[in-house]
Amino acid sequence: MSTLVIKDLHVSIEDKEILKGVNLTLNTNEIHAIMGPNGTGKSTLASAIMGHPKYVVTSGTITLDGEDVLEMEVDERAQAGLFLAMQYPSEIAGVTNADFLRSAINSRREEGDEISIMKFIRELDKKMDFLEMPEEMSQRYLNEGFSGGEKKRNEILQLMMIQPKFAVLDEIDSGLDIDALKVVSKGINEMRGEGFGCLMITHYQRLLNYITPDHVHVMMQGKVVKSGGSELAQRLEAEGYDWIKKELGIEDTDAITEEA
Repeated sequence: MSTLVIKDLHVSIEDKEILKGVNLTLNTNEIHAIMGPNGTGKSTLASAIMGHPKYVVTSGTITLDGEDVLEMEVDERAQAGLFLAMQYPSEIAGVTNADFLRSAINSRREEGDEISIMKFIRELDKKMDFLEMPEEMSQRYLNEGFSGGEKKRNEILQLMMIQPKFAVLDEIDSGLDIDALKVVSKGINEMRGEGFGCLMITHYQRLLNYITPDHVHVMMQGKVVKSGGSELAQRLEAEGYDWIKKELGIEDTDAITEEA
């Protein structure tokens, strides 16, 4: 079992504090969902975990199996087993999907233990078929000209091929029609197991209709203010966030503005 621990994390952007003491513990074989109103720091948390230079950690810690994640460069975090599916994946001209994936897999292997081309092709074909992706997508440049749904499926293809310890999925459901949502959810559910943990950031219960989380957390004002099981997400869908704000004495004018 692997463990990702976020303790009293404070993060600022351009001297504006966005995260104000986030505490979370994730284990492999668990799926956690983070929900909350706009502007509460959810995407900031995802970016801070992966080391986006715009987000400055002013205090607190992130550790992966006891190792200090904050001391790692972005590529070192990926090699250690962290994965981020971005809300808006970048397009990279001149690099095919297949070449990108094989390089990403080999970057986590020891020299001399690189995946063979035949094994890679077999695994890629199998995963693309599972995600109902046309074969020619493997030779297209990474995300170039992809629709929103194709980009999100491609993020899940990367997840399934790279096999990280922990995935952070930042609004992986945004902009998906119901058919694409089902396929994306199927890929995430396929990953569930002893060697995989997941943190899903979402606004909507509909994703959680297809992926039942083990834990649901609500973020407000840059902190996790409430945690529970999947029933918490169902209540949020039915009642919104006002009842939590009333419990905590939070006024709408207290909300922060989240960037990126």
